[in-house]
Amino acid sequence: MRATVEVNLKAIANNISLIKSNTAAEILAVVKADAYGHGLVPVAKCAIASGATWLGVALLEEAQSLRESGITVPIISWLTPPGSDFKRAIELDIDLSIPSLRHLELIVAAGKALGKKPRVHIEVDTGMTRGGLLGEWEEFLIAIKGAEVDVIGFWSHFARADEPNESENISQMQEFEVRLTQLQGAGINPTHIHFANSAATLTNPSSHHNIVRLGISMYGLSPDVNTLGSSQTLELEPAMTLKAEVHLVKRVPAGSPVGYGATEVTSRDTKLAIITMGYSDGIPRNTTNQAGVFVAGAKAPIIGRVSMDQFVVDLGPDSNAKAGDIAEVFGSLGYSIDDWAAAAGTINYEIVTRIASRVPRIYA
Repeated sequence: MRATVEVNLKAIANNISLIKSNTAAEILAVVKADAYGHGLVPVAKCAIASGATWLGVALLEEAQSLRESGITVPIISWLTPPGSDFKRAIELDIDLSIPSLRHLELIVAAGKALGKKPRVHIEVDTGMTRGGLLGEWEEFLIAIKGAEVDVIGFWSHFARADEPNESENISQMQEFEVRLTQLQGAGINPTHIHFANSAATLTNPSSHHNIVRLGISMYGLSPDVNTLGSSQTLELEPAMTLKAEVHLVKRVPAGSPVGYGATEVTSRDTKLAIITMGYSDGIPRNTTNQAGVFVAGAKAPIIGRVSMDQFVVDLGPDSNAKAGDIAEVFGSLGYSIDDWAAAAGTINYEIVTRIASRVPRIYA
C-alpha cells in the first residue's frame, strides 16, 4: 500500500487510563478533526470503552456521525455558527455550546419548533478572547433566566495552560469562578463544569471541576514539548505511526541538485529514495532535513523540497534500501511526530491532524 496511518487503540486506552487514575473528574474525550487525524468513530468507541463518559467535537457534522454510528453517551459540539442545523442537533440529543445571545435565540427557537428542550453548555470568555460570552454577559444573565433550555454545562478554555507558571492561568480561573457565581445567582445551576484541557488536566488539579477535556494527551502527545516535556516525560504513548512505500532508489553523484528550485545539492555520491507521500497527503512542504524516514534500519533525512505527492530522502551511499520497502515516516523507530513538528516549524497537533483522508487508517 502506498501509505498508511497505523493507529494503536491500546495506546489511546492506556493514555486515558493513566490520566483517569489521577483525577476524580469525568473524562470528556475530544474527537474533533477526525479524532486529531486518528479516525472519529473508532477512537470515540475506544475512548468510551476506556472510561470516557463524554465526547467533544467542534462541528455538528462530527457529532451527527457519532450518533449515526450508534454512540449514545453525551456529546457536546462547540463550533456551531448561526447557520447550523440546530433542529437536527436537538433531535439527536447533541449538547450545544452557547457563546452569544444570538446563539441562545436560535437554539431556543429550534427547540420550540420541535417541542423539545435543547441541552446547552454556556461558554464564557475568561481571557483567551476567542469563543464565549464577554461583552453580552450582563444581558445574557437576564435572557437565560426565562429561556426554554436545559443548562447542562458551564465552560471556558485556557489560553496558556501549557505554560503552567503563567499568571494568566490564575486570572482566567478567577474570572471563571466569578461568572459561575453570577450565573448561579441568577438561578441557573449547571451540573457539569469544565475548564481543563489536556495541559491543565496534567498540571493543574484545581482546574479539573467535574469534567476534564482530553485532547492531544489522549493521543499520546505532549501539549508542549518545550514547557511540559515529551510524551515519554509525561508517560504518554503516541498512538499514530505513519508509513509510506519507497517508489524508487537511485545513485546520484555529488553536486546533484534535488527537487523544485534546486534548494539542496548532494554533498557526496549517495543514494536517494523517493517516498510516496507529499503535501497533498499532509506532509508539510517546508519540512527541513531535521525530519525524514526510517528505512532499511537507518534514518534518512529529507533533501530538497517536499512535492505534492512525493518527497526525497538521502539514504547515504551504503544503504540497502530498495524500491518497494516500507519506510516509517514517523513513529517509534526513527523520527517522532515531535521531530517532524520541529522540522516544519509547527506543533505536533498540526502534524497528526493534517494527514489527508486519502491515507488509509489501520487499527490495532
